[in-house]
Amino acid sequence: MIPNVLSIAGSDPSGGAGVQADLKTFSALGCYGMAALTALTAQNTRGVSGVHVPPAGFVAAQIDAIFEDVEVHAVKIGMLASGEIVEMVANRLRAHGARNIVLDPVLVATSGDSLGAPDVVEAMTSHLFPLASVVTPNVPEAVRLSGGAAADDLAGLAGLEALARALHAQGTQAVLVKGGHLGGAFAEDVLFDGASVQVFKAERVATRNTHGTGCTLSSAIAAWLAHGKSLAEAVALAKDYLTGALRAADELQVGSGKGHGPVHHFHALWR
Repeated sequence: MIPNVLSIAGSDPSGGAGVQADLKTFSALGCYGMAALTALTAQNTRGVSGVHVPPAGFVAAQIDAIFEDVEVHAVKIGMLASGEIVEMVANRLRAHGARNIVLDPVLVATSGDSLGAPDVVEAMTSHLFPLASVVTPNVPEAVRLSGGAAADDLAGLAGLEALARALHAQGTQAVLVKGGHLGGAFAEDVLFDGASVQVFKAERVATRNTHGTGCTLSSAIAAWLAHGKSLAEAVALAKDYLTGALRAADELQVGSGKGHGPVHHFHALWR
């Protein structure tokens, strides 16, 4: 069976992040991808120049249309531009009994541009955390969501674990804190499910083409969950996939070279 996976996220017209990255990832990992758009952005590899947000009711209509007709095996949630949309997404997923929900709390783009209104954080922790199978913030997002110390004060794996435990205490099933922002020879992520801590390590890839890495990792986790993998297996496989996409990223010629180009989602398929 080919699993059906739904992305609920914003659009990136340059193709490196958002629903475009999600759909590429789903396809590369053997899933049928679908998307409900929560925002339209004007952006490229250098940054975001505009955001258009549809009414929350229309976001709900897209989600309802999918669940009323298609069996959804996993859901990846990305950019949600307002607290109202966050609440509406949570309401519809709860109503449809959605499973294998991966929440990537996209608050800031790779370029540094803000992607969410001030009320998004509180709405996420209140309404989406209880539904999520796993939440996948990077360090700055985890700090903001937890209300904790500045990212610069975090010390390695201990800091990542502290953030994961703090976010788990807010009511989600599991938290994967991504440590890419901390530097070092290895990219280390910490998964906490309330019972145990697991560390996932990969050699850091030297490339500027990192646009959409968070979207890609979270959508890969959703794809592997849809295939029936356990959460730990899904994270390990997703991290391997992302590492391969980063290693092959410089094969792509996307952007002027002044920003951050995309990863190569089809690195294992294009020869």
